[in-house]
Amino acid sequence: MSHRPQTIQIFLPDGSPTSIREAELTNRLVKAILFPRNKLQQVAKRDMVHFTGVYFLFGNTEDGAKPIVYIGEGEDCFTRIQSHNRKKDFWTHCVIITTKTDEYTKTDGKYLEHYCLAKAKEIGRYATDNDTGSKKPSISESREYDLLDNFDTAKILLATLGYPIFEEKRKAKSPKELFYCQGKEASAVGELTDDGFLIYKDGKANIETTQGMNKWIGVLRKRLLEEDILKKENNVYVFQQDYIFNSPSAAAATVLGRSANGWTSWKDKNGKTLDELKRK
Repeated sequence: MSHRPQTIQIFLPDGSPTSIREAELTNRLVKAILFPRNKLQQVAKRDMVHFTGVYFLFGNTEDGAKPIVYIGEGEDCFTRIQSHNRKKDFWTHCVIITTKTDEYTKTDGKYLEHYCLAKAKEIGRYATDNDTGSKKPSISESREYDLLDNFDTAKILLATLGYPIFEEKRKAKSPKELFYCQGKEASAVGELTDDGFLIYKDGKANIETTQGMNKWIGVLRKRLLEEDILKKENNVYVFQQDYIFNSPSAAAATVLGRSANGWTSWKDKNGKTLDELKRK
């Protein structure tokens, strides 16, 4: 589904914008329902939570460093989620993706689970709590394309509800939107995104740090090393994947190994700073 204007309808069954929410593109078959874990009993009264579909349990790792998701499927999604409520601690919110008229078969659910899990791991915005992969079921070519179309709708609904699990990190459409940070052995490329500042895979960061560096930079770099996002190669740290920082300054400080103003440290190919191009 291409990026074009969309109208999404969100219904609040109990009137609270932070409680149960149902979302749909009015001209599409797929529908989503989001609910906090503490609303499990109340949401059981909604028919659609008992439909066949795929569900997502969202939470955070213990250190809060990265969001985490468990992806599953069920003929009655709510029954499966009840089991997870007893056995899994990490999740705080659940999203169920199904159809408005309960049209999915068990095979449809298994295919969506398989595809969603593979895409989540590929994009890497969320850590996955699934112990094993999901086997792709035997399915007709025509039905596979129908479900891929459904996935595109689910992707939009999930992001609208606050979980952009399938949104590609890279958004730049041309080299003009790229920024560069250089220093000693460091050399990284990135872009300013809706989520923060994205450093591209294979960017290089200085190993050595300055004495005056803020402590939080050292803590951040240590965590990135522990999570294998940064890896020592020869005389530099190398980004093993695209990684989104909360701010340009956090990104620049990680690359340079010192306190840095990211709005002036990141420059385009013509030497103009992020500040000049985005804040003036």
